[in-house]
Amino acid sequence: MGGDHAPAAPVAGALLALQELDLSHSIQLVGREDVVRAELDRQLGGEFAAIRDIASARISIVHADDVIEMTDKPSVAIRGKPKSSMVIGLRLQAEGNSDAFVSAGNTGAQMAASTFILRLHDGLTRPAISTLFPTAKHPIVVLDSGANVDCGPQELVSFARLGSVYAADILGRSNPSVGLLSIGEEAEKGNAVVKEAHQLLRAAEGINFQGNIEGRDLPLGASDRGPIDVVVCDGFVGNVLLKFYESVAPMIIGILGKNGVTREQISGALSHLDYASVGGAPLLGVKGVSIICHGKSSPKALKNAVLVAMKAVECNMSAHIGESLSRTVKTEDVS
Repeated sequence: MGGDHAPAAPVAGALLALQELDLSHSIQLVGREDVVRAELDRQLGGEFAAIRDIASARISIVHADDVIEMTDKPSVAIRGKPKSSMVIGLRLQAEGNSDAFVSAGNTGAQMAASTFILRLHDGLTRPAISTLFPTAKHPIVVLDSGANVDCGPQELVSFARLGSVYAADILGRSNPSVGLLSIGEEAEKGNAVVKEAHQLLRAAEGINFQGNIEGRDLPLGASDRGPIDVVVCDGFVGNVLLKFYESVAPMIIGILGKNGVTREQISGALSHLDYASVGGAPLLGVKGVSIICHGKSSPKALKNAVLVAMKAVECNMSAHIGESLSRTVKTEDVS
């Protein structure tokens, strides 16, 4: 029920995903049953008529009376609308009746509800939103990209651990290289939080810390010290960076279009900058899988978000995060 194009886009995204998932997987559509069923029947009678039998066997509808609106405060997800599609969807996972949750709804509400219902791994005070950024080399993981506006040094170290597990499990990176976003590559550059985080990261076990990186390194996917896999920053900087990144492709398309290059040529060359190809951003740190999608997500984006969720479940990413954080807790107890 969440997102600017609900319920059409989530239903279509689920049907697209179903065509790529093997027979062991099924999808639950959580929301107002009459609304969701009407949309599902409409699409199965049209564009997706060829998979009607498959959908009937592998898609179920879970009724939820309420809907969390995009304008609702995060606290509404927990206290004000306990029968919302978001809360019921997350409780399905907490109670062992599903494996992952995907939504294009209210980001703040999803973060709050995921934290409250799924709980955080030991050693964390807050979760982080991890977003894949396209680069000239390969996609990189940036976190936090909007969950936590103000962060302490130790939280940035935790984000480095979360991002490292994500890069290893989802992207297949061996010993991921972590960069701390700052205003200079020297250790003494940055605000007080970044400078202290730099020192903590240098001493942290199990983190392949490259050092400080600058904004210009992100589009390249590397600094002069080598490739970057994970970029750590607070949610204020990360979200500003994300929104700027989202504007780059449309700007380039507009400029080149004015100079005689066709939209088809441009779109093909810049297809890797399309956020829909990534799908969604995992909320890392919760004991489970909660995928946050852009409010304007298309069916393609939601399909890819489902595939990301499936991969996170199959590689046991949440358990690996717990293991990485437990090593941190033990190290801090000893010190």
